[in-house]
Amino acid sequence: MRPISITDVTMRQSSRSEDFSLSFQEKIELCKLLDRLGVNAIETTPITQSRATSLLIKSIASTVKESIIAVPVGLDPDLVPIAAKALQEAKHPRLVVEAPVSSVQMEYLASKKPAAMLETIRVMVDACCKVCADVEFVAEDATRAEASFIRDAIQAAIEAGATMVTVCDTAGTMLPDEFGAFLSDLQADVPELDSVTLGVSCSNNLYMADACAISAISAGAGEVKAAGYNLGTISLKHIASLISARGDLMNASTTLRTTQLSRATAQISRLCRTGEKSRDRQSEGEEDGLYLTAHDDITAVMTAVASLGYELSEEDSVRVYEAFSRIAAKKERVSTRELDAIVASAAMQVPATYTVERYIINTGNVIHPSASIQLSKNGEILEGISLGDGPIDAAFHTIEEIIGHHYDLDDFQIQSVTEGREAMGEAVVKLRSGGKLYSGQGISTDIVGSSIRAYINALNKVVYEEGQNA
Repeated sequence: MRPISITDVTMRQSSRSEDFSLSFQEKIELCKLLDRLGVNAIETTPITQSRATSLLIKSIASTVKESIIAVPVGLDPDLVPIAAKALQEAKHPRLVVEAPVSSVQMEYLASKKPAAMLETIRVMVDACCKVCADVEFVAEDATRAEASFIRDAIQAAIEAGATMVTVCDTAGTMLPDEFGAFLSDLQADVPELDSVTLGVSCSNNLYMADACAISAISAGAGEVKAAGYNLGTISLKHIASLISARGDLMNASTTLRTTQLSRATAQISRLCRTGEKSRDRQSEGEEDGLYLTAHDDITAVMTAVASLGYELSEEDSVRVYEAFSRIAAKKERVSTRELDAIVASAAMQVPATYTVERYIINTGNVIHPSASIQLSKNGEILEGISLGDGPIDAAFHTIEEIIGHHYDLDDFQIQSVTEGREAMGEAVVKLRSGGKLYSGQGISTDIVGSSIRAYINALNKVVYEEGQNA
C-alpha cells in the first residue's frame, strides 16, 4: 500500500476564520489530540514578528512527540529565522512557503507580477532550506493559474530545494474528475514532481472536497491537507474513513489510528465549539474569555501577556510569572484583566533588593494585631515582628523594624481589580524619601499581602535610586 500523509490544518484554517478563535491552551490541547491520533503533520498558525506566535510554536514543538510541526512563513524572508528558532525543539520541523499563483491572487493579495512572484518563491524556499531540511511549497489557487506559470512556479520551488509541493483548489470549483485530471496533467507537464511529495488542498464550496481528495489520491497525490473540524475544507474524519474502508482500490493507506478516530474528532469538535462560544462572548462585549490557571507554564502566561500588547524582558517575564503563580495558587483561574494588573505591578521594575519570603498576620477584636514577616536581602534572610493599630499598620511597622529605617507614608490605597469572593486586590503605597515620592504596587487575593508587596516594591525603588544600605 502507498502511504498517504495527512496534514491537519484545523489551527491554520481557524486563523483565517471569523467564526471562532482558539485560545493558547486550546491550541496546545488540539495538537496533543492530533499527535495521539497519528496525523503526519500539524500545520500551525503562520509565524509573525509577535513574540506570542513564537511562544505558541515553541510550546507546540515541545509538546508534540511524533507529528511534523509545519509552520507557514508567508512571503517575508525576515520571518524564516524566527520560525526556525521557534521550531528548535521540534522533533520533526517543517517550514511552509505559501504563494498565490493565479493572476487574480498574485495581483490583489500579493501585489506582484508573475516574474516577481517566481523570484519570491525561489528566495523564500531557498531561505527556508538553509535552516530546515523539510520545506513545503504551497501553490495557492493553483486550479485557476495559467498552466505555464504553475509549471514555472513548481519548478522554481523544487530547484530551490522544496521537498513537498501542495496544489490548492482554493476556489473549490472543481469536480472530482476535473481535479484528478488536473493533477495528472500537472505531473505530466512537470516531471520534477516525481522527486517530491505531491500534496493537495481543496475548498468545500461545492461540498466535493472529500471526493476531490480521493480523486487526487487516485491520480498520485501523496499528501492531503484536512481539518479535524468543519472548516470548509477536506474532512479529516471522512478522508481517513474512506482510505481505511476502500484504500485497496487506490493502493493507499494512512498511519492514523482509526480506532481512535471518532473519539478524537469528537474531542476536537468540542474544543472548537468552545472557541466559537469564546468568540460569541467577545462579540457581546463581555470578558474576552481568556483565563489562565495554576497549571499554565511560563510560556502560556507570556503568550497571554504578549496578547495584551506587552513586550517583556526575560527578567520581567520571570517576575510576572512568579507573581502570576502566587495568585493562581489561590484562585481557580486568572482573567485577562487580572493578568494586566499583575504585569503592571511586577514588570518593568528596578532590581529587587528586598523580596518577601513569608508573612503571618494575627488580628481580631480581642487581640492587638501583629505581623511576623520574613524578607530576603541579597540571599540573607531577615525577620521581624511588630504590633500595630491594624494588620496593615503592623505589617508596615515590621518592615521598618527589619530594614532599620522609617519612611513617611505619603499615600496608601487598596482597590479591587475584579469582583467576587476570589477578587484580586491591588495596593498602592507611596513612600517619601529625600523629598521625593516613590510609588509601589502590589497584587494579591489577600489585601494585607498586596499591601506588603506594594511597600516592598516602593522600598526597592528608594534603595535602588539612593543606593542606601537599608
